[in-house]
Amino acid sequence: MAMDESLRELYQEVILDHSRHPHHFGALADATHRGEGYNPLCGDRVKVYLHVGGDGRIEDVSFEGRGCAISQASASLMTDLVKGRTLAESEKLMNGFLHLVKGDSATALEGEDRERLDVMAGVSAFPMRVKCATLAWHTMKSALEEGGTTAKTK
Repeated sequence: MAMDESLRELYQEVILDHSRHPHHFGALADATHRGEGYNPLCGDRVKVYLHVGGDGRIEDVSFEGRGCAISQASASLMTDLVKGRTLAESEKLMNGFLHLVKGDSATALEGEDRERLDVMAGVSAFPMRVKCATLAWHTMKSALEEGGTTAKTK
């Protein structure tokens, strides 16, 4: 199914806006979990900071880094969506997002989450850019799995 041209332009504008004006950008002083990700193919770098509360909910999240518009926009969208969510909810979002950008069925994404992440669906047409879109998400997952130590992803 071909994407309507006006919708494609809107999605491109949303990606560029998130890239130029990223949400939750900067170090998080009281982070309980930190991760660093690097994509050697294009040079994108990201650091993800999370403050996970005792109830297993992501109370705060931020990122720092440099990279292409897709990697920066994806990190910005990710921070918007996981803030306030439980770790299980965040993992479900991540799995849905990974399916979405790979062009697979993203049935785990529903409602508003699906609408907000659909802007990245076009990445699936550019396999070399999938790593750009998923870098921050993999970095967040590594940070959470490492239990608060700094994680590295490639």
